[in-house]
Amino acid sequence: MKIKKPQLENPIFCAIDTPSLQKAISLGNNIKFSVGGIKVGLEFFSSNGPQGVAKLSNLLKLPIFLDLKFHDIPNTVSKAIEAVLPLRPLMLNVHASGGISMMEASVETVSNFANKKNMERPFVLGVTLLTSLDDKDLKGFGVDIKSQDYVLNLACLAKKAGLDGVVCSPYEVERIRSECGDNFIILTPGVRPSQSSSNDQKRVLTPKVALENGADFIVIGRPITQSEDPEKASKEILNEIR
Repeated sequence: MKIKKPQLENPIFCAIDTPSLQKAISLGNNIKFSVGGIKVGLEFFSSNGPQGVAKLSNLLKLPIFLDLKFHDIPNTVSKAIEAVLPLRPLMLNVHASGGISMMEASVETVSNFANKKNMERPFVLGVTLLTSLDDKDLKGFGVDIKSQDYVLNLACLAKKAGLDGVVCSPYEVERIRSECGDNFIILTPGVRPSQSSSNDQKRVLTPKVALENGADFIVIGRPITQSEDPEKASKEILNEIR
């Protein structure tokens, strides 16, 4: 059953991409009053496992976006998701390119677990196309379609499968919002404040533009985490988008 998307006063999820639990805790404590949540990805999870995520969550008291990008056969993805659901993330994600059966199995697993534990169901998002990839990369894969069309196709497939939303670059937000409706979550990485380098991201825009285009949440990592003053950097970004 579809549930109403989360409402957070602060749309910024800070990407805490470090193998060090202590560094993650220190960074989290530094920015916890200037971000809306934290994104925990493969680098941290591979080093610290579920126990590290649980400790981080308990200490910071912030919503968690568990960015593990599950992608495998439906049964394997279901079992993997079931293993991390006790962490009670606000959101988790799977690759939409895993197909409709895999996405349907993901939603079913999350819903069944939430009903059994009498807890709020985490939101399941579909990863469309990584923001480090573009039209040229798709062509290299043998996919003869523009990236914006490819992303929109996957977003529509994700909605059909019952997912709560997608992860996409800022460039696809407007079309997805128009096609998939207001209650469809759009989370956007690939955003860089006006004074920041794009690093290895290709399809990037500023946080303010991403939100104006219709994104619900934005993921920001290095412009905050590699700043000399992460708290100040996150506050400046928040001021910029407001």
